[in-house]
Amino acid sequence: MIVALGAFTMSLRTVTDPDVWWHLRTGQLIWQNHALFRTDPYSFTRFGQPWINHEWLTDALMYLIYRAGSWTALSAVFAVAASTALTVAYRRCDANASISALVTLWGAAAALPSLGVRPQVVSFLLASLFLRILDEAGPSRQLFWLVPLTLLWVNLHAGYAVGISLIVLYLIGVMSDAALGFEPRENATPKLRSLFLVLLPSIAIIAFNPYGMKMYSYPFETLHSQAMQSAIQEWASPSFHEIKHLPTFILLLALLVLFAVQPRKVRPSQMLLLLAGITGALLSVRHIPLFVLIAIPTISRLLQSCADEYGIMAQRRTQHSSSTHTAVIYGLLALVVMAFAIIRVLGITRRQAQDEATMFPQAATSFLSHYEVSGPLLNPYDWGGYLIWQRYPSRLVFIDGRADVYGDTLLNESVSTYYLRGDWYGSLENWGITSALLPAHAPLVQGLKARGWLEMYADSQAVILRQPSSSR
Repeated sequence: MIVALGAFTMSLRTVTDPDVWWHLRTGQLIWQNHALFRTDPYSFTRFGQPWINHEWLTDALMYLIYRAGSWTALSAVFAVAASTALTVAYRRCDANASISALVTLWGAAAALPSLGVRPQVVSFLLASLFLRILDEAGPSRQLFWLVPLTLLWVNLHAGYAVGISLIVLYLIGVMSDAALGFEPRENATPKLRSLFLVLLPSIAIIAFNPYGMKMYSYPFETLHSQAMQSAIQEWASPSFHEIKHLPTFILLLALLVLFAVQPRKVRPSQMLLLLAGITGALLSVRHIPLFVLIAIPTISRLLQSCADEYGIMAQRRTQHSSSTHTAVIYGLLALVVMAFAIIRVLGITRRQAQDEATMFPQAATSFLSHYEVSGPLLNPYDWGGYLIWQRYPSRLVFIDGRADVYGDTLLNESVSTYYLRGDWYGSLENWGITSALLPAHAPLVQGLKARGWLEMYADSQAVILRQPSSSR
């Protein structure tokens, strides 16, 4: 309970993800029209072009939650999902409860930059469930839950590819353990048979989604986008100069030290899984949560081995304390954490409007609704979703968080234009841009003013400009 409440409290935050707005609008339109989108409805740059909305079910559920309980409900539900994923990781630890709890909560701190009200948290939860089931790999019916979970996952988020990859990694891991003598072949054979029997239907069931066979290639097309990796921060490698990535750095350092002092305590299968997780985390911030789920049980077990050598913190996995005094202490601590969680919920409820106004151009968007600004409007990547929520269908956006829809060419050109690189003004003319909503500090603002563009609106956060020849 302490771990779950602690992870919930850490995961809870106001709704400020730039993509949440178009997710909500899409969910609203799915319920309103009783149909899914197959082409882009939101932008003038890609209107009518194919769109694989791989998160369609998550979008629909997000809008239902929002309608039922507004922003607080959304924040709480996604915090519960993240907390559940971390608590499942805690339950996978073969170590003293205190060691496991500390490592789990440190892992939560490492995953925090990628958490919040976003569909990726759904993949975080499902990946944690996959790992728990795969840990019990053997000739049991429990393993076959992976098939319906894959069906659910492929309709919630394109991160389903992680689940398939985990099954493959466990297959290779079991074979490696058997080949290198870490596990008797007679024990490995039924595990391999069960994993193969689960892998094949899990791959086949991917096709049961609204976009059919296209979902097989979609995750890999996204991963190979160079523009997304260079222009979108969460797709880039983590910078360990930033405080928010310090917990991830310490997890990596802990693994390095523990491997040095406990070199024979890690099986080949576990090393394979860790290498995959570490590689993903170092390539992209977006993959750190998966690394966390993999690292928590390994670090806990290696710390327990070190503790055992020194005769401290003996391993005890029972759920009931052997001491009434200890049980009372844990009970009081749980109540304190619960009280803090309630205070946190109330706090984010009060801060939601303020954080929204800080992160997004509320006043400028209100201006657009009262004063007609003619022609295609240029907007930055992070504000596109907000404009979709506030102004669609009366105004289409230039770009938003659906990077896969816009493609590398448009993403690269939009970044170059924002920073006045290359033929930036020629790009604006090609797009037919006659007005722009931009952050007040954007280099493009000064570039457009130098070209004679007129300022229609300005505050400390945003500026609206228009061409001299365009009318209001």
